[in-house]
Amino acid sequence: MDYIKEKIIEIGRPKAEMVKDLLKKHGDDVIQDVTLGQVLTGMKGMVSLLTCTSKLDAEEGIRFRGYSIPQLQELLPKVKKEGEPLPEGLFYLMLTGELPTKEDVNQISEQWAQRSQGIPPHVFDVINALPKDAHPMIQFNTAILAMSTESQFRKAYLTGMDKKDYWGPTYEGVMDLISRLPVIAAYIYRRVFHNEQYIDIDPSHDWAANLAHMMGHDTEEVHRLMRLYMMIHADHEGGNVSAHATHLVGSALSNPYYSFSAGMNGLAGPLHGMANQNVMHWIHKMMREIGSENPTESQIKEYAEMTLKKGQVIPGYGHAVLRKTDPRFTVQLEFAKKYAPNAPLIQMVDKIYNVVPGLLTQTGKVKNPWPNVDAISGSLLSSFGITEYPIYTVLFGVSRSLGVLTQLIWDRLYGLPIERPKSQNLKWFVDKVNYQK
Repeated sequence: MDYIKEKIIEIGRPKAEMVKDLLKKHGDDVIQDVTLGQVLTGMKGMVSLLTCTSKLDAEEGIRFRGYSIPQLQELLPKVKKEGEPLPEGLFYLMLTGELPTKEDVNQISEQWAQRSQGIPPHVFDVINALPKDAHPMIQFNTAILAMSTESQFRKAYLTGMDKKDYWGPTYEGVMDLISRLPVIAAYIYRRVFHNEQYIDIDPSHDWAANLAHMMGHDTEEVHRLMRLYMMIHADHEGGNVSAHATHLVGSALSNPYYSFSAGMNGLAGPLHGMANQNVMHWIHKMMREIGSENPTESQIKEYAEMTLKKGQVIPGYGHAVLRKTDPRFTVQLEFAKKYAPNAPLIQMVDKIYNVVPGLLTQTGKVKNPWPNVDAISGSLLSSFGITEYPIYTVLFGVSRSLGVLTQLIWDRLYGLPIERPKSQNLKWFVDKVNYQK
């Protein structure tokens, strides 16, 4: 048996028993009061999911199994000491709760390189049947569904199995799917933007470096950038749209492909993963309307004020939970200043950062005036030659697979049931609070 699966059994079985015991002994305990406002504003702050992979703190930002991003930059294995952590290590940490060794990471890299070769030809036929000008996320999600013909969970479920063993074929399907996503993403990128000049996988590369390699950006700096990008976008607690959608569909025992596809449909929304493209459109529109590719901070402030006066948001700023600068923004800015300090877009991001938080604070209406991950991710990719904005959300999706699919394995380990919250019509809410006009 795969030694990672043996470790999951060792760690997961006791936790699964704990979940059953908690439900048995404390299933009727009240753990939180819920307000009408929480229900009618997207359930913000309501604890309603069991997620073990990461936790989002309003002040500290994201922690993966208790570790902050700066800590992981020190603790996770790397290719070179001065480089970025390997995403395989973060996957191992989220899966097992333990920090990996370099050997653990190497074994995952090798497994994924081997499994990536198993994409059936019909998947590429399905992609090629779509118009080239179809958004890359359409092509990406269609390919994910097309790969579901290979679902190990579906085959195992149809043959009959004990519920406690559902996690096994889920794990196998997750490993297959994660391994193949870079191949699919790079194929779509080369199809749409590089005249169908495809590049084969290089088994000697790690997972993130292979993605950069197959995209045609085969430099050490871009390999490092892709490792950073894949790590920081991997997970953001369980309640964001892509994570929750993956969990929700998975709760019906849909296979990992169906479940992840649902998450990617959510990621494609402009209020979620598509926000990185909105930031780039806003920056370039600002430069066009100002008439300069190097506007001053005062010009940026004036343009930002005009954006707000029109009732529009400044994309890349604010977050539903965070109340400080997103650590994912900070590490990207540090990376940019280390490897591309003179890149015009990075200098632009820095100027915007100097101006916008103060401006948003002055309005008195914004709880979080600070930048989030999207405020810089597109500019960073573009500064290293990946200038095709529509692919950015696909790259986000490849990364997000690490967290949401790991949690899907744990959903099956815990034996979580189908998600089915209660809903009510407007009259119920009106009567509940004795509403009067």
